[in-house]
Amino acid sequence: MEKAVAWVKDTLGYEFQDETLLKRALTHRSAAGPHNERMEFLGDAVLQLVISEYLYENRPDTPEGRLSRLRSRLVKDSTLGAVGVSMGIGRHLRLGSGEKKTGGHRRESIVADAVEAVFAAVYLDSGLTAAREVIFAALGDRIADLPIGGELRDPKSRLQEFLQARKIPLPSYELEKTSGKAHAQSFEVSCSVEALGLKTTGHGSSRRDAEQAAARAMLASIDSGEE
Repeated sequence: MEKAVAWVKDTLGYEFQDETLLKRALTHRSAAGPHNERMEFLGDAVLQLVISEYLYENRPDTPEGRLSRLRSRLVKDSTLGAVGVSMGIGRHLRLGSGEKKTGGHRRESIVADAVEAVFAAVYLDSGLTAAREVIFAALGDRIADLPIGGELRDPKSRLQEFLQARKIPLPSYELEKTSGKAHAQSFEVSCSVEALGLKTTGHGSSRRDAEQAAARAMLASIDSGEE
């Protein structure tokens, strides 16, 4: 557990008073002993509250329906799975032999549940204020990237619609480079629009995130060219 405790301190800036809470949060139901299913349930509620509170306070002119969609972008499994991978949580998970053999430490649902369980562990250890700080440490970049206006479509969708509306062939995405160990890989993807003579690159902890970053860069490049 010493490595896991040090990982939380280095990655999230939090030091546990009761380290058994962290041990349980990182234990999948396939492993022996107390596991993290109930903590995942609590962590989901804590996360929902923290994000809802943030959006309520920082988006005073945004209607309820849009607030719900913004919150959904942050609390869904795919987001939490990507967060867990980028934090390197997989190497600290305690799994049964079957899950170990099938790569459970990389499975999106297992990683996402463990992230929520860690949030719950912090909440149980030190309360809501500490949990809020840890959640912002984990999700800060994604919270900052939330659209300000009404646009909720992801960059790849926006780029596709932009090109289709102008009858320009769709972009191509190519994996340029993969680096890092299996539990903490980094991807570099290029986005090319040959008809416009443009090529951009994006980086992310998953190929999907890297593609979105490359598409976002392409939209910015197109915007600057139209000015």
